[in-house]
Amino acid sequence: MPTALIYGVSGQDGAYLAKLLLGKGYRVFGVTRQMGAKVCANLVRLGIQERVTLLSSATHDVRSVLNTLAEVEPDEIYNLSGLTSVSLSFERPAEALESIGVATLNLLEAVRIVNPKIHFYNAGSAECFGDTGSGMATENTPFAPRSPYAVAKSTAFWLVKNYREAYGLFACTGILANHESPLRPSQFVSRKIVAAACRIAHGSKETLCLGDVSVVRDWGWAPEYVEAMWRMLQQPQADDFVIGTGTSHALERFVSGVFDSLGLAWEKHVVLSPEFLRPTDIRVSRMDPTKARQCLGWNPQVGFNDLLERLVRDEMAMDQLS
Repeated sequence: MPTALIYGVSGQDGAYLAKLLLGKGYRVFGVTRQMGAKVCANLVRLGIQERVTLLSSATHDVRSVLNTLAEVEPDEIYNLSGLTSVSLSFERPAEALESIGVATLNLLEAVRIVNPKIHFYNAGSAECFGDTGSGMATENTPFAPRSPYAVAKSTAFWLVKNYREAYGLFACTGILANHESPLRPSQFVSRKIVAAACRIAHGSKETLCLGDVSVVRDWGWAPEYVEAMWRMLQQPQADDFVIGTGTSHALERFVSGVFDSLGLAWEKHVVLSPEFLRPTDIRVSRMDPTKARQCLGWNPQVGFNDLLERLVRDEMAMDQLS
């Protein structure tokens, strides 16, 4: 029975990954910064909270990481923790760098010291590429980060690559495009849009405030993306992979698709405000997942329209329960 240690187990990706690994016969240990029912809500929602052993470990303290690895003796480590909001990283740049960059360094150093045979996955981000324009980002596309979050993710990527080449660690990064699910926190724009649209469909008179809806992103279904993470650690050699759907849409298309599915005209319920503009932003993000398809056998099945339907259907069901 292999053992997996997930840093950030209570988040969207951590919860779906835990469920996937449990289904494959793993023992799953999860690290979360805080304990409590609210923190573990995603594990409860997926019905796996009793099967995941929760631990408290501080990634900014290498001694804490060393103790956790020595206690758990994992075969695989998934680094999904750290600040996750691009917008928030402009307000908390030091936290972004520490919780992502320094945390990754401490985890890699602990793996090197405790057991260099551990397979290590690091969660990267398409934000590292910056604006891809009319092209598509591949594993060879240079980074051009435009936020403290993206700078931190870029730092973590190069640390992983360095430890792989310098010390022979099985360490890899999945450079992930946007991936959504009903487990997304409410501060993310995807959940913000879907939740507001469903409340309006139920009679709310509120107005949804957004920033620039002309930005273009590649959106996928989160449960499929954690499958790619696992597949990366099953390869004979460690490598980095771009994970995305290969198709991109403007945020306006996301908004209109959600409201249309509920029989609503989005223009009547949405206002654009400079308050929600970032100091710097990516106009267009397009991803090329060819390498993942060829090497990992990973091919996402949930298309953009199906994604929107799933998000709306789940949100409406949750509203009815509440």
